[in-house]
Amino acid sequence: MATIRVGLDLDAPPPAAEALWYDIQRWPSFVDGFGKLVKVEGEWPAVGSRVVWDSTPNGRGRVSERVVAHEPGAGSSTEVEDPRLRGTQRVMFESLEWGIGVGLELDYELKQPGPFQRLADLFFIRRALRDSLRRTLVRFQRELASDLELLR
Repeated sequence: MATIRVGLDLDAPPPAAEALWYDIQRWPSFVDGFGKLVKVEGEWPAVGSRVVWDSTPNGRGRVSERVVAHEPGAGSSTEVEDPRLRGTQRVMFESLEWGIGVGLELDYELKQPGPFQRLADLFFIRRALRDSLRRTLVRFQRELASDLELLR
């Protein structure tokens, strides 16, 4: 299993950041590759709830995320699966003196393991996934800043 981690420190109140992150209707504005919401099962982000979404064209395809842990103020973990990989994605919130630290971590395995896939993962897939998580956080930061500006 491979692990990817990215993070940003944001000048924002923790409750606003957490509320935006869990608002699945807002995901198209910041989740990299998000195309459209297909279905929601349960009360997101309660443990056991599930979201299914389709990526943009040439993206990941259909993605399923099921919450396996949720601690308000600290973050959550979801089992994530798409046509090529499965794993666990975590979002972590850490209150800072002046804002909030947001971290994303993805532990994943490819569904079609083999020597060529391992090489592709090492040289291409891992970097692409890291870049995607980073783009998500940067867009999240912009969206959150825009929300806070509207409240001023």
